[in-house]
Amino acid sequence: MPEHQHDDAPAPPPLAHEDRSLELDADAMRELAATALERVIEHIETLPSQPAWVDTTGAVAGAKQLAEPLPTTATPLAALLDEVFDVHTPQSFTTAGPGYLAYIPGGGLFQSGVADLIADGINRYTGVLAAAPGLVQLENNVVRWFCEIIGYPPGSGGVLTSGGSLANLGAVVAARTTKLGDNFLDGTIYVSDQVHHCVDKAARIAGFPRRNLRAIGTDAAYRLDLAELERAIERDRGDGLRPFMVVGSAGTTNTGAIDPLDAMAELARRHDLWFHIDGAYGGFFNMTQRGRAVLAGIDQADSVVLDPHKALFLPYGTGALLVRNIDLLKAAHSEFADYMPMIQNDPDLIDPCEVSPELSKPFRGLRVWLPMKLHGVDPFRNNLDEKLDLAEWIGDRLRALDGLEILAEPQLSTLAFAVRTEDLSVERANELTHELMAATNRRRRVHLTGTQLGGRFAVRISILSFRTHGDRMEACLEDIQAALAEVLESRSAAR
Repeated sequence: MPEHQHDDAPAPPPLAHEDRSLELDADAMRELAATALERVIEHIETLPSQPAWVDTTGAVAGAKQLAEPLPTTATPLAALLDEVFDVHTPQSFTTAGPGYLAYIPGGGLFQSGVADLIADGINRYTGVLAAAPGLVQLENNVVRWFCEIIGYPPGSGGVLTSGGSLANLGAVVAARTTKLGDNFLDGTIYVSDQVHHCVDKAARIAGFPRRNLRAIGTDAAYRLDLAELERAIERDRGDGLRPFMVVGSAGTTNTGAIDPLDAMAELARRHDLWFHIDGAYGGFFNMTQRGRAVLAGIDQADSVVLDPHKALFLPYGTGALLVRNIDLLKAAHSEFADYMPMIQNDPDLIDPCEVSPELSKPFRGLRVWLPMKLHGVDPFRNNLDEKLDLAEWIGDRLRALDGLEILAEPQLSTLAFAVRTEDLSVERANELTHELMAATNRRRRVHLTGTQLGGRFAVRISILSFRTHGDRMEACLEDIQAALAEVLESRSAAR
């Protein structure tokens, strides 16, 4: 017996019982993936024939009845897939279908779904470059492509996020840190009254009271009023406050309106404000010639938000924050701990955790990188051009219909219309417009949503799916015409 061992030394603990039930062998993995894949492909193939509009009122009321305890027994895969595909999916908005013209559509590229399978399967950590240098660089390449699309110079950069809400929050934090420092409660932010509500929410989460946010009025095309903005800034400065950030919209959710970005950039420089653009919906139209014309000035912003799950047609959960100066984003988000892997000092190598609140994060970049490398940029650009054409086409035809008026002309691929007031009160016209939208949706070939524009209720058409083409827009027009005839007939009967 070696000298360092003794008879009375404690015995090593017994090895724990091995449970390998979660470790699938190759055949089991193939069967699982193939079975699920068949259901996904079947679903996608039937999208054109699925109802574009679904009344989910009953499903909402019954959702809490679906609550279930922690499962203690195994359930066969077939039963689980039946529940997802046959029970719950049909009772949801058909957001990936060609008739989904509601809100801002999200396409859900299948190619990105394959990328997610790969990313989740290899399960590499991509919060720090040293942990997966090549994979993180692929994601950084995607960010660089987005900067190129916007027109940003070298030294710019950014980070992929779960969507525009977190991206806008990152922009507010970067602006706050850069312009105000640690004492920021006298800082004021300026937005249009059409800005997406996630910007208001981001300001609140970033620590600003509601009273620090200024909603500036808009013109007849729902674009921010520059004269009113200037007056508000000067008034706040006179009251001892610190104006520090102005937010422009590159395609609002309500109407697709684009603020006067060039002029806002000049005003921001003159007043030493951080100029941020929420381009979640419209920013990628900068890839097109017509888009660049109406988005002039987007490259002058200090920061821009883009949502690839909108105008790049990717699955939900893909956003991006870009900044003109990557060092300012780092200064707002960088932290270090002794247990962290090596962080990069090379300006050309970016650790995602240094420019984002996230340390643990999914490998989001692959869902953008794979389809863009597979197809190149042209199909994405061509699809956006097609959506501009379709919006122009439907706008022209609606404008020609007796009984309707366009309340918001398409500046990109979204427009809004309503029943004409003429000899009607606004209240009655609003009621009839509600009826028109409901009657259109009941035909289930398209899904339209509404909004309030001033005192008017308007029906929105937002065209952004890569699956939406001319045939669906012709169906949309037919259904609106038929619904309008119903509404006008009921109006006549009520007289």
